Amino acid sequence: MTEKLLFSGKTHNKGGRDGFTRSGDGELNLQLSQPHPAAEHLFGAAWSACFIGAIELAASQRKIKLPVDPEIDTEIDLNVDGGSFFLRARLNVSVPGIERGVAEELMHAAHEICPYSKATRGNIDVSLTLV
Repeated sequence: MTEKLLFSGKTHNKGGRDGFTRSGDGELNLQLSQPHPAAEHLFGAAWSACFIGAIELAASQRKIKLPVDPEIDTEIDLNVDGGSFFLRARLNVSVPGIERGVAEELMHAAHEICPYSKATRGNIDVSLTLV
């Protein structure tokens, strides 16, 4: 198999109470009042956007037309136990207009396709819920 680079995201971050993050292409330019909560928000936003693309790809592969765009509410928890920090994630997925069994199939297929899901597999507790 021949690897092909599709995109490389580049950001510059400065921490602290007056921190910021900016992408090299100017698409992202955010003030960060608190580094840690912002990181969880950004991670959740990036993961859900990717996951939606994976649902759309899974539907396309199965020749399923999605009547409306999927939606995801993502929660990323930063936890600590005995001085060790770790993440936990909940993805609450909505695929409106599709029969529930098919929507569940697409959600689970997307979890196998999505690079964020692959990167976190076995590293953090992830809960997928079809809502």
